Amino acid sequence: MQQYSLAYKSSFINYYVFGSGDEILFCLHGYGEDGKSFQFLEKHLGNEYILYAIDFPFHGLTEWKEQEPFTMNDLITVLNYIVPFHDKKFSLLAYSMGGRAALNMLQLIPDKIKRVVLVAPDGLHINFWHWVTTQTNFGNKAFDYTMKNPAWFFFFLNSVGKLNLYNKSVIKFVHYYLDDAEERMRLYKRWTCMRKMNPDLNAIKKLCVERNIHLNFLFGKYDRIILSKRTAIFKNTKNISIKIIEAGHQLLREKYVKDIIALLNN
Repeated sequence: MQQYSLAYKSSFINYYVFGSGDEILFCLHGYGEDGKSFQFLEKHLGNEYILYAIDFPFHGLTEWKEQEPFTMNDLITVLNYIVPFHDKKFSLLAYSMGGRAALNMLQLIPDKIKRVVLVAPDGLHINFWHWVTTQTNFGNKAFDYTMKNPAWFFFFLNSVGKLNLYNKSVIKFVHYYLDDAEERMRLYKRWTCMRKMNPDLNAIKKLCVERNIHLNFLFGKYDRIILSKRTAIFKNTKNISIKIIEAGHQLLREKYVKDIIALLNN
């Protein structure tokens, strides 16, 4: 593993390089994780691929100092600085939150992409609360207030939990990220910073067929955070596969490496 820091605008983007193969594989991590999440793949893919994994803003060692959000143009520019891909194609491997960015990349620069593997990816549907808090001024201000004064939200969350209106695993997941004050502010910064990444699934479906791009999904059967049913729009579409295994949301792990590699080499 090699670690680097790229000066970009007034910020510093941290990234890791794994392997020494000829094929380029950009890896985009999930919420609360970093580029090192993909390190376990080096021994399995390092001879065939060279993996580049950045830390998103407000994750890992990246220092994002801009007042503006981290856009798709920023992401594509950063990756092109790391390894120029003007005259070559690359593949994408993304997990959870990184899936939203990967889908948007596929939509914007399809001619540069060979295949995409999405592991329990975000970005497959419009979450009402995510949309309100990141895409509207009122919602963003309310989001900011709630992260600083969360008592009312916890009361609401516990109330709906007692009424069984939300799955208990979802409520546990929310508490995990919101009980700590610093973690709440990180959530606010991360969601707000990446609010411009909004893929168009219909456009992506059409591109996969027309440009012969392979898009492969991997889901956990017992995942209550990212549901496999969100891929209904892609079913029975040429070049697109959907695999569901006996697991939960935490799929970017060594024990699922065979499933990930199978989709990458499909």
